[in-house]
Amino acid sequence: MSQALIAMSGGVDSSVAALLTLREGLTCVGCTMRLFDNEDAGVETGRTCCSLNDAEDARAVAFRLGMPFYVFNFMREFREEIMAPFAESYLRGLTPNPCIECNRVMKFSALLRRAEELGCSALVTGHYALTEFADGRWKLKKALDPDKDQSYFLYTLTQEQLSKVRFPLGGLTKDRVRAIAAENGFVNASKPDSQDICFVPDGDHAAMIERFTGRASVPGPFVDRDGRVLGEHRGIEHYTVGQRRGLGVAFGEPMYVCAIRPADNAVVLGPNEALFSREVSVSSFHWISGDIPSEPVRGTAKIRYRHREAPVTAYPLPGGGVKLVFDEPQRAAAPGQSAVLYGGDTVLGGGVISA
Repeated sequence: MSQALIAMSGGVDSSVAALLTLREGLTCVGCTMRLFDNEDAGVETGRTCCSLNDAEDARAVAFRLGMPFYVFNFMREFREEIMAPFAESYLRGLTPNPCIECNRVMKFSALLRRAEELGCSALVTGHYALTEFADGRWKLKKALDPDKDQSYFLYTLTQEQLSKVRFPLGGLTKDRVRAIAAENGFVNASKPDSQDICFVPDGDHAAMIERFTGRASVPGPFVDRDGRVLGEHRGIEHYTVGQRRGLGVAFGEPMYVCAIRPADNAVVLGPNEALFSREVSVSSFHWISGDIPSEPVRGTAKIRYRHREAPVTAYPLPGGGVKLVFDEPQRAAAPGQSAVLYGGDTVLGGGVISA
């Protein structure tokens, strides 16, 4: 009988994913990755995932389902591979997406290796997405519930990884998942979803960076697009492209962050219309099929998770990059965020916005 390793965060989604996998007749082993202590996030408790409290919720569900359960300590790897690059990126004027990197480095690399070591043929997670094998290739597809679809966060998956992962929730709505959890008496059936980055549960990434690096924020100039000084900012890690609120300086008209320049510690402000562009450069683009197209690709793309997909032409570039040319200008493409390309309900690939 096949054996599956269930990645259990302590939330309702991964708990129901475990139940559904058991119902398929697979032998299941539950696990939680211990990634950080709550103190690392600057709080004692909170709406986080992968902390000690969440591990206990996951253990309770695994016990109820009669599954063996393990806690894998990946704190060192998480600190070095996720938290440190996150802090460094903000100090370089970028807006990173650590959830995508966590999927790439931790869940579908380190944890998948652990699954293989345990003799598991599959790794199961609570992501809302679908996989399909067709025409000799694995495809990553959107989930049934458009409000919960998480395919955006999974664009780094390779063909080999897609052959080994399972997403049992892809065909369900969130309401149905909670109902299944309640019907089976799970302790986390009504547990709130995590809303923020797991190690920044209060949303204050600048404070997290200061705690992590020991480096105090360095104030610098707000400048307009002509270089005129408009005021003083609190430190570039407090800002992201497109931001209006929290600038701390009053202007005669609405002003937005248009660019962040770490070289001279400046934050460039301008009107909303300055944020729109039809072209977005994307580096290290990963094509899920494994093949780089020889011709431009028509599709739709997102330049951040909650961005509405927009019609686009993707032009593959030498060196692994892609130039996205949208039919209509898009607002606030922030360097460091990910752009993801879709062909209908299939994820074609994605990469990191460089300009």
